[in-house]
Amino acid sequence: MDQADFVHMVRMSEHASAEDSRAYRRSVAAFAALGYAWVLGCMLLAVGALWWVVPQLLHGRFRWAMGWILLAAGGLLWACARALWVRFEAPEGIEITAEQAPALFEALERIRKKVRGPALHHVYVDGEFNASIRQVPRYGLFGGAVNQLTVGLPLAMALDKPRLLAVLAHEYGHLRGDHGRFAAWIYRTRLSWLRLHERFGDNAGPVAVATQAFLDWYFPRFAAKTFALARQDEYEADRIAARLLGAEVAAAALAEIEVKGAWLGDVFWAQHWRAAAAQPLPVGPYTAMRSLLALPPEARFAQEALRQALQRISSVDDTHPVLRDRVEALTGGRPVLPAWSQRSALSLLGPQVPQWLAQLDRLWCQENASAWKRQHAWLGRVRERAEALQQTLARHNAQETVELAGLLRQLNPDAPVRALYEQALQRSEDHAGALQGLVECLPGDAWAERLQYLERLWQAAPAHRWWAARTALDELETARPDRGHDAEGLKQWRERLRLADAAEKRAWEELTEPPWFSRVARHDLTPFELGEVQAELAQCEGVARCWLVCKQLQEFAQRRAYLVFLELPGMDDRERYALCRGLERRLSLPGPALALWAGESPTLAEIRRSAFEPVFAR
Repeated sequence: MDQADFVHMVRMSEHASAEDSRAYRRSVAAFAALGYAWVLGCMLLAVGALWWVVPQLLHGRFRWAMGWILLAAGGLLWACARALWVRFEAPEGIEITAEQAPALFEALERIRKKVRGPALHHVYVDGEFNASIRQVPRYGLFGGAVNQLTVGLPLAMALDKPRLLAVLAHEYGHLRGDHGRFAAWIYRTRLSWLRLHERFGDNAGPVAVATQAFLDWYFPRFAAKTFALARQDEYEADRIAARLLGAEVAAAALAEIEVKGAWLGDVFWAQHWRAAAAQPLPVGPYTAMRSLLALPPEARFAQEALRQALQRISSVDDTHPVLRDRVEALTGGRPVLPAWSQRSALSLLGPQVPQWLAQLDRLWCQENASAWKRQHAWLGRVRERAEALQQTLARHNAQETVELAGLLRQLNPDAPVRALYEQALQRSEDHAGALQGLVECLPGDAWAERLQYLERLWQAAPAHRWWAARTALDELETARPDRGHDAEGLKQWRERLRLADAAEKRAWEELTEPPWFSRVARHDLTPFELGEVQAELAQCEGVARCWLVCKQLQEFAQRRAYLVFLELPGMDDRERYALCRGLERRLSLPGPALALWAGESPTLAEIRRSAFEPVFAR
């Protein structure tokens, strides 16, 4: 099923649910039963075939056809057994008991009674900024279920008790009463089919191929048909949280989670990994996170995080509605910044929280030891390069000055580099990197100056027009107390963004369509840039050799764009595809890149002949 058909089926399920919820649920149950019927039918067919063949063989009436039937029936029976016996691993985290956290378990029991939910079999704490409840099949498509709740300690650090309890009530709401049991059964069935779909994907046997063909047809349709049920279940769980704790508390919890989650992702983790510059050994994040999450976010960051959240729309990529839709369903109004939690909810978890935090810190350090070592080495190289450039600052051209400013910002995003960008503009009046850097480092209240630099960037650098238009629109759509609504400016920049978007698509088509060796040249990386790319390639164990060339784009003559050719022995095409897409995101190249592996097109011989010498060989 392609994406368009999947979206169409999702929309059809949403309409069916809105028109007649009971009929929609019956159709979902019938489609789920089809999957069970397939498993049972295959099992009966396999047993019947074995029932007929085995006595024939025992009486000496052997035929080659019977041998094939025996093998096929045995394989089919094994496939059915695998379908019925899908085991799920326990959640990662630390399991806790009522003796360790009596206040938490008492609160969970009160919620359980009010929502008429089943008992929890296991409760865990982990290091995620999240809380989740899972009702996983005990054995597979058939059999009972195990209820598991996981509470992220960072979430308990960020929220007060009422808001954390609202989150837990939402999670328990998924298992509420009769409707909850039906939705949970559908959810468990989706998990089982998903796991089965993954397990048969790598099997090339004839029975597995036939099974995979059915799963390729059935699972996407099952996921699309049940999408509306899963989306409505999220809204219903929100309503239960509002009924138990109050709509205002539930809405405030959602907004605070959105903003503090953005702060964790954009600020905290970046700061924590920058500590590798001075610390050769990894440092656990959770103890420091505890004190920082108790503080209110910086006002400007909070406003921007909320603004970005309000721009998102609910999509078929996630059954969870976006913040705007959830808060409007709870309160009838738009989300606003809440009064921040004054005290964390960690007291609910009892006196062993410091021990759990220390344990999570140790686990994090163990899991991230190699990545931390690489980060320490990389920041060391960045510092060395920055120090070398600072020693010859007076002789720099504009590009080297911009490079120095960028390196200093990698070491410290708040580094005072505005003077460097202005110096670069004195040496090259319309240097795109300097204009972009100035826009990024200006304070929030310097919006007029920011728009002036964006206008200059639009006029001077066609390859940067999409970024200029997108940034200008973000600025104009942000409410400023000293600026009114600029309708004319919004109209102009939206039109510019449309034009720039079309140009970017044409440039991407140039880069990603053959012939691969037309308009190529040797790479233009500096020794420092090449060293960074080589260090990143060395971390990819599957890469035997790599060639790198510049692709000269007709759409953007000044843009640095690259083709990366890889020799990837011992991998199948799916693994090669995933590695190439990952490298496109991770390689520290100063422009867009397309990664291709040596195969049918381009061949290894073509790469050797036309891509110059390798930049990396293992």
